[in-house]
Amino acid sequence: MVNEAVGVAHIFPGQGVQKTGIGRDLYDSFEVAREVFRQADERLGFSLSRLCFEGPDTELQQTINAQPAIVTVSFACLKAAIYRGDHQLASPRYVAGHSLGEYTALAAVGVLDFADTVYLARERGRLMHEAGQGQPGGMVAVIGLDEASMAEVCRESGARIANINCPGQIVISGAWENISRAVDLAREKGASRTIPLEVSGAFHTPLMQPAVDGMAEIIAGLNFRPPEVPIIANTTAEPLTTGEQVKEELLRQLCNCVEWQRSVEYMLANGVAIFIEIGPGKVLTGLIKRINRDTKLVNVGSATDVEKSAV
Repeated sequence: MVNEAVGVAHIFPGQGVQKTGIGRDLYDSFEVAREVFRQADERLGFSLSRLCFEGPDTELQQTINAQPAIVTVSFACLKAAIYRGDHQLASPRYVAGHSLGEYTALAAVGVLDFADTVYLARERGRLMHEAGQGQPGGMVAVIGLDEASMAEVCRESGARIANINCPGQIVISGAWENISRAVDLAREKGASRTIPLEVSGAFHTPLMQPAVDGMAEIIAGLNFRPPEVPIIANTTAEPLTTGEQVKEELLRQLCNCVEWQRSVEYMLANGVAIFIEIGPGKVLTGLIKRINRDTKLVNVGSATDVEKSAV
């Protein structure tokens, strides 16, 4: 399945790109996409498709619903584009996903069946939400400071670096009082903007340990196969090539930093020339532009994109 001649990577978005109506055009246009939504509805025991298409938005935005929704729409995009004959989507060198997007990658390269993947994503959302209720916290994107400056901010405030997304964009996470102090310190150091994220907890910090414990039990009951294509791990920015490595990464990811910039840099250094963002929004495309301006970027997030990609 890996094509060594063409350096293509598939990348999948994380939480935050959900909005009422996502995936409806794919569902209306492609039978393979309808089948993905049918599998999700059946595995989860309720109409996720209706929630995606009709809302209400307040319910879709909840972590327990947003996570399986994004995985489902992203995987439907992938299946539709492959069905339409986009050769770049048949032979990636690597795959990667930002936080939740790592779950879509599992289904994309055969680690888990899609039905098990969407179930696991919903359980992840449920457990992360519950952990956030037990130990409240949040996340803030800080614009305009480098990693060393943000590491100093976190040492002084007790917050944690949760995502290193690209030069000048770092997300911090932690208990509310620590985040508040970190924001003040970041502004004192010259941050140009601080943007609170709409999430239900301090994701990618040790406050998510209760979610790790719950996920470990669920993961133990699923059959993880070796990925058909290496997955670049969020926490190490290195390839995962066995099912056991993937299991360890999914648990480690919950409490540790998403090394997105280093993941992209690894793929660039190992021959990737084209990144295809598959799923709603263009968040990852924007980040990669700030990492390397010369890289070719493609978005497949809608029925229109699927039709274009097949030309």
